[in-house]
Amino acid sequence: MPALLDDVRFAFQPLFNLHTGGIVAVEALARPHKGSVADLLRAAHRAGRLSETDVALAAHATYYAAEHENVLPLHLNLLALTAAAPAATLEPLHCALRETGRRARDVVLEIGTPFSRVRRSELLDGFDRLRGNGFRIGLDGVGDGDPPLTVLTQTSPEIVKLDRQVVAGLPDDAASAALVEALVHLTERTGAQLVAEGVETEAQLSALRRLGVRLAQGNLLAPASRRPLVTSTIAPIITELGEPQAPTPAREAAGARITDFLHPATTLPEHATADEVRAVLASQPAVTGVVLVDEIGRPQWSVDRNRFLLAVTGPYGHALHANREASRLADEPHTIGTEATAIELLGMVASADRQRTNDDLVVVDEAERCLGVVRVADVVRGIAEMKVEQAAALSPLTRLPGSDSIAREVDRRIRAREIHAVSWLDVDSFKRVNDTVGFAAGDDLIRAIGRCLADTAGTLRGVQVGHVGGDDFLVVSGLDEIVPMASAILDVPRDAEGMPVTLSLATLVCAAGSVRSYRDVSRLLAPLKEQAKSLQGCSWVLGRPDTDRVDVLRGQPAMGPPEHPRHRAVS
Repeated sequence: MPALLDDVRFAFQPLFNLHTGGIVAVEALARPHKGSVADLLRAAHRAGRLSETDVALAAHATYYAAEHENVLPLHLNLLALTAAAPAATLEPLHCALRETGRRARDVVLEIGTPFSRVRRSELLDGFDRLRGNGFRIGLDGVGDGDPPLTVLTQTSPEIVKLDRQVVAGLPDDAASAALVEALVHLTERTGAQLVAEGVETEAQLSALRRLGVRLAQGNLLAPASRRPLVTSTIAPIITELGEPQAPTPAREAAGARITDFLHPATTLPEHATADEVRAVLASQPAVTGVVLVDEIGRPQWSVDRNRFLLAVTGPYGHALHANREASRLADEPHTIGTEATAIELLGMVASADRQRTNDDLVVVDEAERCLGVVRVADVVRGIAEMKVEQAAALSPLTRLPGSDSIAREVDRRIRAREIHAVSWLDVDSFKRVNDTVGFAAGDDLIRAIGRCLADTAGTLRGVQVGHVGGDDFLVVSGLDEIVPMASAILDVPRDAEGMPVTLSLATLVCAAGSVRSYRDVSRLLAPLKEQAKSLQGCSWVLGRPDTDRVDVLRGQPAMGPPEHPRHRAVS
């Protein structure tokens, strides 16, 4: 090992699943006695030993992790230059894996900057070699480093690490939020897992959860430590921070993916003895089962903790089973692919043998290799929490989304720089309706308006409606949908048990960059709504953030001669 590494020690920082609160892997971080890792690598570069030193760091981290009996997947850092180097360069790392008994498939190589100094063809060839050796690939520094986005599409990494500088911009920087949202969409489409690193504040974590990020690491969750954490969980108050996460279109269509609930699998070779399985279960009380895999990692047998221990601890159990293959006490594994949804998993469990409804399900990749396990209890709890969150976000009277959902949609369109309109609708003199014909009739009126809004929105693709309280509704739409939406709402005569009712509609048309947030939209809509309510009959006024001009599209002034409304196309 190069002399440059004599004073290097290692710390380990866990990666947490924000769905389950559990640790899914640990990253090895080099800690030189003097200076930083960057200083060390610069010195190695000057000495002409950059890739050699880089690999030696990864090998050293592997040895150090083995000293602490770390059984979780291990993340090691490599430069892009090293990943593209000849195959023989990585021999020290392969040697470390052999000597410590760690399998390459349990290692994620986080490939980091600089990418610009590597020929693309050599990098892609290097990634293919690493995968051929069994490693999983992660791209580090995405969002602030120099990995081109085409590398994400050409290499299909299993892990994408969101740079800490992007996380630091949350939740206030709209551009940072837009970048995270885009990467969430990209990784969902490609099957990669997005990890946010450098999470330091509760506000950052809350924003990440809202944006759909499932994996995270940082000092807020657990700082790096000399001994790898393997059983810690995130405190419940942390996992429940902030508003419920708004599902992306892909998730709305298919539900949460199985990989959102993934735990590292505890694996042994398929011919392991019962005594070897018992030793693993005794040393790891949190493990619910062991997967017996073949030489390339494909699950062959599934050992359930409770059934196995019941067999080997019973009368004559040790004598009967200890030195014989554990597969005699195992079952065929229940396997499921990475693209499966949580709902599909529950359907699979429902059709399983009654005695195995609580067994872990083994998640496999396209080559049928074990990627991890999913615990049925986690999925049931996750779906239940999702349903509770969804129900809590709906108005109990109209079953329409509340202000939180509308706020997220408005902020999303602002970040995407979409031209859109936000309209505020309410019932004129609604208190008089309740005072005259009763609150039950008032509730019926609100339900009828809510149904009209929902039905109309169902025919217009770009419209989202919400009931934000009392007689107030919000409508978010594209420009093409403003007129048909307003016509559907205002053209229908309404009454509450024979008492005529009119509505007021105020619309704010927002061009790209004209507003900064939902709060801005709310503030600018208030005077427009006041002007709409000052008109007689069903009224509609339209304004823009960058001008004082207000177009009266429906309604008449309360005093003076009737004024013909100015109907015109909104552009």
